[in-house]
Amino acid sequence: MICKCLNIHHSVYYYHQNHHTNSYKVANQKLDSDIKKIYDESKGRYGSPKITKVLESKEIKVSQKRVARRIKFLGLRSIIVKKFNHAGNSKTDNTKEYPNMLEQDFFTEKPSQKWVGDITYIYTKETGWTYLAIVMDLFDLKVVGWSYGLNMTDDLVIDAFNKAIINRKLNKEGIFHSDRGSQYTSNYFENLLAELELKHSYSKKGYPYYNASMESFNAILKKEEVNVNKYETFNEAKLAIFKFIESWYNNQRIHSTIGYITPNEKYNNYIASLARA
Repeated sequence: MICKCLNIHHSVYYYHQNHHTNSYKVANQKLDSDIKKIYDESKGRYGSPKITKVLESKEIKVSQKRVARRIKFLGLRSIIVKKFNHAGNSKTDNTKEYPNMLEQDFFTEKPSQKWVGDITYIYTKETGWTYLAIVMDLFDLKVVGWSYGLNMTDDLVIDAFNKAIINRKLNKEGIFHSDRGSQYTSNYFENLLAELELKHSYSKKGYPYYNASMESFNAILKKEEVNVNKYETFNEAKLAIFKFIESWYNNQRIHSTIGYITPNEKYNNYIASLARA
């Protein structure tokens, strides 16, 4: 009689009387919780593609479209890229040949065959512009050496390169690729590569895609760390960079280019494969 008066089917009454819950709603609530946790752990750096991959690694099967819908429902947004072009003062010797031996081939089957390097700019309230030199191994996209300083000199890039040599020796006849900035074309740096019997490959001025992997790292650094923070002091920025590179980028951040795993995982998998061989 009550159901008739309320104009609802009696099955609805018994459904709620038995405390049945909407399974899809419950599943969404659980998924929302997992998504929010991954989003927070990435400090808002992951969008739907990477969150989907992390969920899959936890054996949670869900489509990227559904993850994107839930992210929108939760009001979450991944960090947006902010581009910054700094007017550099690099000088090159136009009488010298600068071969591009990398030829935009950014893939290699073994570690320490192809390294790339670059300098990027970071602003602090205390000191103004500061400079970060990076050395990356294209095998696993790991930052194997870096140096942060107040001056953009050849000492900065040499310090980063020496740290890379300590962390992961570069094979003889290996390639190091950089732009034609004065830091990388200085006699001091060129002599260092010659002593190590390493080939120096160069990007043509005005062609950033010749060093696309390095440009990609710089974009990630700016997007996920530098452009979303304001650094008061040089030391504050240095600590933030250390945490970003060593804790997050190398050790936790998954990369689509290497199969949605971290650089450290890629390298460790390679070492494990050698042990099994």
